[in-house]
Amino acid sequence: MPAYLMKHFRFLNLFLAIIVLAVLVQCKKEIRISGNVKNPSSETIKKDTVKKVEEIKPQITYSAFIFPTKKKDSAMAAFNKEFSEEERYTILALNRLDSKNKWRADTLAVPDIFDHTLMAYSPFPKSIETLKEVKKMVFFSYPIQAYALYESGKLIKWGPTSMGKKSAQTKRGLMFANWKKELAISTVDSDWKLPFNVNVHNTLGIGWHQYDLPGFPASHSCLRLLMDDAKYLYNWVDTWILNKGGATLKANGTPVIVFGDYQWGGKKPWKNLINNPVSNDISLDEMNEIIKPHLNKILREQKNREEVEARSSVEE
Repeated sequence: MPAYLMKHFRFLNLFLAIIVLAVLVQCKKEIRISGNVKNPSSETIKKDTVKKVEEIKPQITYSAFIFPTKKKDSAMAAFNKEFSEEERYTILALNRLDSKNKWRADTLAVPDIFDHTLMAYSPFPKSIETLKEVKKMVFFSYPIQAYALYESGKLIKWGPTSMGKKSAQTKRGLMFANWKKELAISTVDSDWKLPFNVNVHNTLGIGWHQYDLPGFPASHSCLRLLMDDAKYLYNWVDTWILNKGGATLKANGTPVIVFGDYQWGGKKPWKNLINNPVSNDISLDEMNEIIKPHLNKILREQKNREEVEARSSVEE
């Protein structure tokens, strides 16, 4: 190769080496700035992936646990062995039963994921914008025999109930919590003790309290609850405000809406969960339709209560 070409080639190699070196130095700087990570974007990818996983709510599915009529005792023994006490409580609650009445079970809907709070299975919307100005709100659904509690439009608790039987149905519509008593005596039968009773219709004697949950509407118009739920609602609810003599109502308590109709003689709605996990869900549109006719009165009564409480505070 001629000498002038060799000289030119060596110059070209030197120039290319300088460029490569500059690129490598710049890359090292970028990696160092990003926190000594070989792939500067890997941290971002991981964060995004975690975020997407957290936003995905697991889909609850249900299987059937069957209690054959002729083998009920052996099936119950298998049920008790397969599930823990807490899991049995959850399963029975989802099927509107308490432990005392589990012998009534024929087919139970059993979730594949267990949540003792029951919130993972809620048939009620998690949030209702229409109720954002309502401090506390209670709903009782006749169709699915369930209650729900909301605070400022956010669902805080729900659970099973047993409402009035067909011949003694619970009054529908808007009511308010009146008085409460830790242990009340039934006006229907003096032998019936009603723990954590909260009256919602004084003249009709309707209230919610702890009592048997047999897996269907069975009460004499009251709203039966599990013991833990009855205690919670008892402590959570606001009762009416009367004058000093107790003869005049100054302010109503927490609003309560009882709504819908039960499918008497039909398939128990919670059994439908086995084939359709969202079959019991109440849509936001349905809830809004239930709320809207009563919303103005609810807000008026709430405002009045705030004013009464404010005046009482000043007087004290």
